[in-house]
Amino acid sequence: MPKRWTSKEEAFYRKELTKLYLHKNLSISEVATSLKIGQATVYDRLVRLGIKSIPSRKLRFCNQRIIDLPKFSKNLAEIIGILLGDGHISEGQVWFTLGSKEQKYTYYIENLFFKVFGYHLKRCRIVKKYTSLYIGSKALVTSLKKMGLVQHKVKSQVGVPDWILNNKQYYPACLRGIFDTDGSIYKLRHGHQISFKNMSLVLLKDIRSMLIKLKFSPSQISNFSVYITKRKDLRRFKELIGSGNPP
Repeated sequence: MPKRWTSKEEAFYRKELTKLYLHKNLSISEVATSLKIGQATVYDRLVRLGIKSIPSRKLRFCNQRIIDLPKFSKNLAEIIGILLGDGHISEGQVWFTLGSKEQKYTYYIENLFFKVFGYHLKRCRIVKKYTSLYIGSKALVTSLKKMGLVQHKVKSQVGVPDWILNNKQYYPACLRGIFDTDGSIYKLRHGHQISFKNMSLVLLKDIRSMLIKLKFSPSQISNFSVYITKRKDLRRFKELIGSGNPP
């Protein structure tokens, strides 16, 4: 049975934990480090003092990071395009899944993300053929959802966010992000063909609309794809949109 505190000891511990755990919003681990005691001791003191533990409010809960969504920009538009292609958001994390051979593009996304958000993505290998980049941040997920992204892209038939659709200067960057993740270049008998393939028809309609407004001549949607085939369009695509994912 733990030793009974004196009234002075209880008042001291209450003041100490109220300052660190409640006012400074430190986690139990951070309080333990600050006081140079064990985490179990901190938790025991909270219980004995009747101070309710509130891990969900702590900055590091479930790898949370306070990430303020930056101002709209071409770089942000490209990240949105990448997420619409090979990205995924969960309750508290943002993921980019890439082929294991896309090492240069992996570095490209890491640098682009750091430019926009100021945080480094972590890496993990899911299976031999795939590499994932991810970051834990409920605040970032919440911001991306407010912007129009969703957890289940195909089921929800997600499209391009309005702030991109309403400003033509963001089209090339967003299209580049989508193309680098969901696009392909095919060699035909008499030339080449670019395709955007996605299971969201809403996204394909938005892709086609942006291409038309940029004076391209894309095909109608067919087999969950939009194609660019004209030679002049292929040249303009390389010049105006380009790619951050080298072949």
